[in-house]
Amino acid sequence: MALVPYENHTSLPGLSKLHEPSATFHFAKHKIHIRQDWKRLGVAAVVWDAAVVLCTFLELGSIALEGSSAVELGAGTGLVGIVAALLGAKVTITDREPAVEFLESNVQANLPLDFQARTKVTELTWGESLDRFERGGYDLVLGADIVYLEETFPDLLKTLEYLSSERTVILLSCRIRYERDQDFLKMLQQGFTVEEVHYEPERDVHIYKAQKCRVKEDL
Repeated sequence: MALVPYENHTSLPGLSKLHEPSATFHFAKHKIHIRQDWKRLGVAAVVWDAAVVLCTFLELGSIALEGSSAVELGAGTGLVGIVAALLGAKVTITDREPAVEFLESNVQANLPLDFQARTKVTELTWGESLDRFERGGYDLVLGADIVYLEETFPDLLKTLEYLSSERTVILLSCRIRYERDQDFLKMLQQGFTVEEVHYEPERDVHIYKAQKCRVKEDL
């Protein structure tokens, strides 16, 4: 969500890879080359560990992707959406307007034309102009490292509520860095059932699965 440029602190352990112009991954029997641009777009234009862990989880096949409709929120470089598409999903890959052109360049560079035909890249600012999307029209909602700015939580929840039906599976991959991250999960639990389905200790990344609570009908 936040397009925040940072100074190049390459001396800090673990951060130097974020300043590389590209990163290479192997998922879904494809080599994926992701272009990065930290100086211009900040956190929106680098691959975070949460995205890599979520891609690995998707590749394990716990969630059926073939023929499903999916939407990725705050896609950044587009790695998760690209992998979901390669695994058979029809994917709408979204981020804020300043990141869309960069995002689309990665998608076009890494998806064969037949996969691109069922993949859409478009602007989505959480909580705004949601009527451009089908209400409750997705089987899967994906988000990697999108839970970190407290001021965005209400709009993120509004967006998840709009995009989801009772059949929709939401997968959120994130680190729990601060108390506010736990607060978001509590907010999410007010309208969704939430469970942790995976934890990667090496990267300290959690994956949470959420589904909209069923509305009880009056007798």
